[in-house]
Amino acid sequence: MHLALVLLLLAQPAAPKPESTFFDRLAEAALAQLEHRVWYDASYYRIPYPNGDVPDSIGVCTDVIIRACRGVGVDLQKLVHEDILSSPQSYNITRADASIDHRRVPNLMRFFRRKDAALPVSDSAKDYQPGDIVAWRLAPGLTHIGIVVWRPDSNTVAPLVVHNIGRNGRGPDLEDCLFNWPVIGHYRYDGSRRN
Repeated sequence: MHLALVLLLLAQPAAPKPESTFFDRLAEAALAQLEHRVWYDASYYRIPYPNGDVPDSIGVCTDVIIRACRGVGVDLQKLVHEDILSSPQSYNITRADASIDHRRVPNLMRFFRRKDAALPVSDSAKDYQPGDIVAWRLAPGLTHIGIVVWRPDSNTVAPLVVHNIGRNGRGPDLEDCLFNWPVIGHYRYDGSRRN
């Protein structure tokens, strides 16, 4: 009888898992980048269009965002390039370059604002969710960008961030650094609806 009950239970379909959101998948795609060695390299590279990328062994902070979005089916290179072509004055650009324009923090910030993804900047950790994109001012004229993630195995109460600041050439890091620098942009871009 006991064996029959076990077999019956095994034959039952598993309870459905809750469907992950676009933002959950975006955060997971950011976390997946921690598994690869990426040397910080801000050099200009001519890359294919659309869905182009610099070599996967190199990158900068914007490439964390670009690659995470690509991991969930969103080609920021194409979307930013098309938006620049539609309104170059919004980006203060006279000549679009699909190889580099999407790899600049100010251009990503403008793109997210133009796509109604901007949220209020807050100094409260509870206002930031997995998949949120955050931009910081490191110094005058120097900006930085990363993706908010949560790690259940972490003992921090603040959300963690995946970003590439070029520390020792290691590539993307997972850090409790959300408020280490002045936050100048907070975005929740739902690429599943705007792609």
